[in-house]
Amino acid sequence: MSEESRKKYTEQEKTEVFDSEFMPHVDSMYNFAYRLTFDEDDAKDLVQDTYLKAFRFINSFERGTNAKAWLFRILKNSFINEFRKKSKQPAKVDYNEVESYYNSDDVDANITTDLRVETVQHMIGDEISGALNAIPVDFRTVIILSDLEGFTYEEMAKILDIPIGTVRSRLHRARNMLREKLTSYAKEMGYN
Repeated sequence: MSEESRKKYTEQEKTEVFDSEFMPHVDSMYNFAYRLTFDEDDAKDLVQDTYLKAFRFINSFERGTNAKAWLFRILKNSFINEFRKKSKQPAKVDYNEVESYYNSDDVDANITTDLRVETVQHMIGDEISGALNAIPVDFRTVIILSDLEGFTYEEMAKILDIPIGTVRSRLHRARNMLREKLTSYAKEMGYN
């Protein structure tokens, strides 16, 4: 880091950097978070956590560098840390909420007998999203960063903290995984 970038920002400078360098990327951050979590609330929480960390560690950001890549790296690390934490915890169900819902007058017996029908109806036609969601997170991440967000190999290597060669091989493998998952769908749609 240069001497200029090591200096501590004043509160006004922090706000200027945050507003001008970080906030323009909030939509991309949410899209990335949603594609990692598959849940709107979790994605919003992840973006909020990312921006809190970005503000907290703003002095380590070098003005004029790629703010979007810096934010994506924070988000990716936050997701991985949260994923690890959640994977070690048993699943939690609030049985009081479930019981009160099913005992309420608002419950329609036809709806509660088979919830799978409504769920499946929403998934029809969403094969590409389903295929993307079905591949492991490391491979899904490189597809999102490259093909949906447009990052270069070098930027992806910095975001993911892996060598460029690993980025290339993961991207190649991820695209092959998607191709395999979508082959039967393509045939059904009339493509060879």
